[in-house]
Amino acid sequence: MSHFDTVDILLVEDNPHDAELTIRALKKRNLANRLFVVEDGAEALDFLFGQGKYSQREVSHHPKVVLLDLKLPKLNGLEVLRVIKKDVRTQSIPVVMVTSSAEDPDIRAAYELEANSYVVKPVDFDAFLDTMSQLGFYWLLVNQHPK
Repeated sequence: MSHFDTVDILLVEDNPHDAELTIRALKKRNLANRLFVVEDGAEALDFLFGQGKYSQREVSHHPKVVLLDLKLPKLNGLEVLRVIKKDVRTQSIPVVMVTSSAEDPDIRAAYELEANSYVVKPVDFDAFLDTMSQLGFYWLLVNQHPK
């Protein structure tokens, strides 16, 4: 089993600052030891479906949650969400949209595509850390996943 197979959180975030803050918040709760970060939508799908540089990954080992930014290069978050939720192999993976957009059309589109949650990134540093920490805690420890 490779380290790609033991991922609990797939973080899809193109902003290195936001990715680092998220990792920091999850580490604070000891939730970041099995976190994997990709920077664009195409790489997220390659990871989930074991394609490209992830072709050796055992795709039956799904992350417990995908934290997905909305505005991404190559494929945006809604396009990635659409693929995840339409494919029987991945549709049960919880996907949380984590974005700076509080626009109603974005929120509505995410839920229409079956996002499990939509969280607007707080601008305040401490609030951002607290929100990401709570997200990780809920999706990894509180929420029940199918076996």
